[in-house]
Amino acid sequence: MDNATGLDQTFRALADPTRRAMLAMVARRGECTAGELGDPFDIAQPTASRHLRVLEDAGLVKRRVDGRIHRFRLEAAPIDEAERWLSRHRTFWEKTLTRLGDALTDLERGPHGR
Repeated sequence: MDNATGLDQTFRALADPTRRAMLAMVARRGECTAGELGDPFDIAQPTASRHLRVLEDAGLVKRRVDGRIHRFRLEAAPIDEAERWLSRHRTFWEKTLTRLGDALTDLERGPHGR
């Protein structure tokens, strides 16, 4: 999977508050069953399964099947890649906004720098 596609899947998965909460539960507790991840939400089991599939397809969780029990654990690599992408863009925008602020300050001072 190329970098852009992976980032697209990561950000798509993280765009939903239920999926973010599920991911936070896995990060906090370690391995969780599908039932444990779906229980806190007022959603049907098939809906919880779809959320977990999106997280899994994005590589954010890894599934382990133990008989009829599906267990999920956090996979940090996609989050690390998203963080690197955000960091690069944050640096660009911080520098750009600093230059803009400096230009506005110069405009306020007028042509003689007062």
